[in-house]
Amino acid sequence: MTLLSQLLDRKGHGVHTVAAGASVIDAIRSMADNHVGALLVMDGSRLAGIVSERDYARKVILHGRASATTAVREIMSTPVVTVGPGDTVDHAMRVMTDRRIRHLPVVQGEQVVGVVSIGDLVSSVIDAQRSTIEALQTYIRG
Repeated sequence: MTLLSQLLDRKGHGVHTVAAGASVIDAIRSMADNHVGALLVMDGSRLAGIVSERDYARKVILHGRASATTAVREIMSTPVVTVGPGDTVDHAMRVMTDRRIRHLPVVQGEQVVGVVSIGDLVSSVIDAQRSTIEALQTYIRG
């Protein structure tokens, strides 16, 4: 069973963040520039929330707010659902499915050590299944 620490070792531990006081337009620009669907909202070194394209669509666009004058803290999702590096990919998938979220910060103590997306988890499961199939084919061939 793959641990999130193993997945992050392959994927990388880099995270994209935004300050709680930043404007929503700056957050959206950062998401576009970095090809990500969510940013961790940091208050100094503390994880304060998470802001996603979904938050933007539901809390800015649908409410007629202005992206340039709305602060990220006004639309971020909080409290943040997190997992630990010792949790399994299967556990993270269950959390994401149950909570209907697509991005999950991986936190050790108070420190963010990475972020996994639903795509990262699906890719990991596919890789594990591929390895199992190859092992079974080798075993059957003798």
